[in-house]
Amino acid sequence: MRIAGAEIPENKRLEVALTYVFGIGKTRSLNILKGANISKEKKLKELNETESGFIRKLIEGYRIEGDLRREKAATIKRLKDIKCYRGVRHSKRLPARGQRTKTNSRTIRGNVRLTMASGKRKAEKT
Repeated sequence: MRIAGAEIPENKRLEVALTYVFGIGKTRSLNILKGANISKEKKLKELNETESGFIRKLIEGYRIEGDLRREKAATIKRLKDIKCYRGVRHSKRLPARGQRTKTNSRTIRGNVRLTMASGKRKAEKT
C-alpha cells in the first residue's frame, strides 16, 4: 500500500508501518490509529477498504513527505541566507545545536581523523 508516495510494509503492525512515511513518528501514528478507532496490533493486510481510506484521510491532514521535506529545506536555506549562527553552521556542515566538535561530530564532518602520532620520526636502522 502506498500512502503519500511512501511504500508501507504489509506484514508489520500498523503503529510501526505508518512510521515509514516521512513526518509520521510513533506518537503521530498512534494518534492516527486512535482517531480511526483501529487497533495498533492490526497489520496492514488485515485492513478493509473503509479502514484504509479513513487512515489515508487522517494522514492527509498532516504535512508529510514532499511538502515537509521542501519546508525543511526552505527553512535551512532561509537560515543560510540571513547568515545567522545556525545557517553558518549548516553551510559549514557542522553541528548546529551546540554539540561539541572536538570529538563526537564524526558523521557530520565526514569521519575526518585529525589526530597525529608523535612529531618525531623514527630513526632509520642502518
